[in-house]
Amino acid sequence: MDLAFSALIVGAFVMAFVGVLAWSVTRKSAGTPHMREIASYIQEGARAFLRREIKTISYFIVALTALLWISLRWEIALGFVFGSFLSLLAAYIGMSIAVRANVRTTQAARKSVSKAFVIAFRGGAVTGLSVVGMSLLGLGVLYFAYGKQPSLLVGFGFGASLVTLFAQLGGGIYTKAADVGADLVGKVEARIPEDDPRNPAVIADQVGDNVGDCAARGADLFGSFSHSILGAMIIGLAFVGFYGYNAIIFPLLIGSIGASATIVGVLFIRESGRDLVLSLYVSYFVTGSICMAGFYGIAVWIMQDLALFYCATLGLLASLVVAIVVQYYTGLGRKPTRKIAEAAQSGAAINIMTGFSYGLESASLPLLLVAAVTIISYVICGGGLRGIYGIVTATMGILSTTGIIMASDTFGPIVDNASGIAEMSGLGGEVREVTDALDATGNVTKALTKGFAMAYCVLTAIVILFAYLSEVSRYQGIQLTSITDIVVNLVHPVIVASVFVGAAIPFLFSALAIRAVGKTAFQMVEEVRRQFREIPGLLEGRGKPDYSRCVDISTRNALREMIAPTLVALVAPIAVGFLLGVWALAAYVVTINAVAGILAVLMFNAGGAWDNAKKYIEAGYLGGKGTPTHAAAVIGDTFGDPLKDTAGPSLHVLIKLQEIIALTILPLFLTYAIIW
Repeated sequence: MDLAFSALIVGAFVMAFVGVLAWSVTRKSAGTPHMREIASYIQEGARAFLRREIKTISYFIVALTALLWISLRWEIALGFVFGSFLSLLAAYIGMSIAVRANVRTTQAARKSVSKAFVIAFRGGAVTGLSVVGMSLLGLGVLYFAYGKQPSLLVGFGFGASLVTLFAQLGGGIYTKAADVGADLVGKVEARIPEDDPRNPAVIADQVGDNVGDCAARGADLFGSFSHSILGAMIIGLAFVGFYGYNAIIFPLLIGSIGASATIVGVLFIRESGRDLVLSLYVSYFVTGSICMAGFYGIAVWIMQDLALFYCATLGLLASLVVAIVVQYYTGLGRKPTRKIAEAAQSGAAINIMTGFSYGLESASLPLLLVAAVTIISYVICGGGLRGIYGIVTATMGILSTTGIIMASDTFGPIVDNASGIAEMSGLGGEVREVTDALDATGNVTKALTKGFAMAYCVLTAIVILFAYLSEVSRYQGIQLTSITDIVVNLVHPVIVASVFVGAAIPFLFSALAIRAVGKTAFQMVEEVRRQFREIPGLLEGRGKPDYSRCVDISTRNALREMIAPTLVALVAPIAVGFLLGVWALAAYVVTINAVAGILAVLMFNAGGAWDNAKKYIEAGYLGGKGTPTHAAAVIGDTFGDPLKDTAGPSLHVLIKLQEIIALTILPLFLTYAIIW
């Protein structure tokens, strides 16, 4: 049997397991009628947003499919549609279960923390496993349908990336506009608690957790997982002389090992008296150990090159180190967050200044680590052309844990929603203590996920870059026998110009994304103020807020405001490719990787640190809630919200989209670009 069939078999098995997990979650009790009513508002809002987002995306999909069909090949156009569909489906399945798991987690929290923990994690695992399962199925089906030609899979990656950008931008704008509106008017002005049912924006905020942190992040990692595999398969064409046909299917095998290991890791999350974070770490350890054993087996028995095992293990360990760095800079009670909280005693300006400085500092070490992994993996495989495959393999090492990391990430919004439902339902303090403990664990998983996503994104970008250069060489008839066969003249004015363009685009893109949050949040703030002012007895608890109005404001504005940054992301690489040429486009892509990668880390970590500095004060330190120090910290957290949950994650998508567009439209660039 062709070993590539393992991707189809594992993908089908994973999706069957997803069905079992979904059933195990939905059969649990959804609690009291009031709890179910609140949960229904969240479900309806999330479904409404996703339906309208899919409608908006479909116009772009239809137009781009027609262009790809006419200008390139039908296989690429069909792959584009297939990749778009599976990305949307994975996000939809994950979000559908997440908005059902939240209220069931709240109900379970009335009995024990371990029961609630298991339900929330299994709900998150539906997203994590859907991402890897559907990617393996999609790529496997197209690989065999297209006669084992990996170069024709680029349309699949393009479709996944486009959906990811819409999902991340739209979901990020939605969730942060709602969050800002709820916090500024609720916490700062009205001085009411978080998730207070009197706050009109609170349901929109809960919906935003799902469309931003669940559906959008699921689409993001679906794209990264798919890009890594298809890019490595294309690069494998240049290494058939080293490893034979196995050089092409190696990424599918690694992905299959990782998906299988994730299932075992999920099963290790069980009801017990163990510390919640320790249970997570046990699950990570089991998943990672199985992945490493799989790396060894594939490297020794299939690839017959032990160096590949070392490279894959290096990538796996590097993602762990990056996560630890992120946890240090953003963790609750760590030195940076304590210092930021202390700075809030002098007001919001000093709080923001201190947080931004730590964000700048935090951006250096992860990128230096990625640079080190690139060099070390290159050396482990002996340098030269074979060393490039070592870098690819290091990225495959990170890829293997995508499922368990995504499960942990979706766990975060589920327990966040559960905590909000407990507050809005008026459940006792004991239940809120349990949900708060779950929410604190969710903050740990979010920090780990962001570290993982950053390392994964940048290394994946390197893989796609090598795939692009490999394809350029193949089209131009260059037989790659050494890395020195690819030469780019860095002092050519066109190359220098493309570097400056590549450096500018991440800033323009980020500006549009952050401004979109600001515009939508302004309308949200005004609406919440209006309802507090005009609905009789609302602040006293006698009136009922109009939740649907706030949900509608976030939905309409998020879908409208995401168009401008999306057009920038689509037009920029196409313009560079046609106006400056394929080698200038390579320099543009390298610059995008570096600049956007650093900006993303800065935004992630600064935003996370401001958030946990606020939580540190809310835990009772420095005067606690309701003080001027707390108000300053809330403003700092509000400033960081669009950075860490809108612009930062969207920059990851920007990096991948630029490269996959370059790879997909390469034949047109080679034919029609201006020759300098």
